[in-house]
Amino acid sequence: MPKTERDAFEFVGDWTGQFIATAIHNGHDVRADFAAELALAEPDRLREEDPHTDEIGALIPARVLMHRSRFEVDLNRKRDEAVYRNSEDAWGLDILRNPPLDEALVAGSLEVYDAFYAEWGRRLDRVAERGPFVVFDIHSYNHRRDGADAAGAPGEENPEVNVGTGSLDRERFGAVADAFIESLAAAGTSSGPLDVRENVRFRGRQLAAWTHSRYPDRAVVLALEFKKVFMDEWTGEVDRGRIQELARALASTVPFVEKSLRGVKQ
Repeated sequence: MPKTERDAFEFVGDWTGQFIATAIHNGHDVRADFAAELALAEPDRLREEDPHTDEIGALIPARVLMHRSRFEVDLNRKRDEAVYRNSEDAWGLDILRNPPLDEALVAGSLEVYDAFYAEWGRRLDRVAERGPFVVFDIHSYNHRRDGADAAGAPGEENPEVNVGTGSLDRERFGAVADAFIESLAAAGTSSGPLDVRENVRFRGRQLAAWTHSRYPDRAVVLALEFKKVFMDEWTGEVDRGRIQELARALASTVPFVEKSLRGVKQ
């Protein structure tokens, strides 16, 4: 199981603009003391993480990269739910060798959580001083849960891109969300237009809610769940060409979203 001395997260790129991409479930690292308590097989853990979401956001100027696994600390849950303590917290998976977790281990994970949100707030305070801003909160989701040889879940309920706007002030920022959805759906890919729909499977969670609460008249957080058609969720095999297409498609929305953002009344 990977153990690393690198930082838990990084804020990279050019933060002088108003567009940010986050990949807070991209990480796979686990600190050594916590790794010793995990019973979940590494392929099973990887399947529930969001690998390559950092690459989908790679063309956005300002980026947040989370290197720690969500199985150590989940930045997209409330603080008291951020460390998975049982199978109910983790989709029924048996994740721990000897539950319950020692509270010292939990405290170590929450130090990462607190450090992240403290730095996230410091960064966004400066961004918000300049005006409204957009966060592409990038995730991915499995659609072949019935097994490696099973067909994918029905497309009617599983869009290629689910745009979560559950905590967004749509009265103020609805036109911005619409501009994003329309421009991403219109982006050309080798397999045709993208199926982009709002709040079908997911509505966004803690990162969006925290940010909207702190910057109610500034923040537009779009929780983007990309269906894992860019990889085989069972083997981990990646379609690099598809990831590059998705990265270009996401970046192509910026001019349209920026135009709509300028029209928001302050």
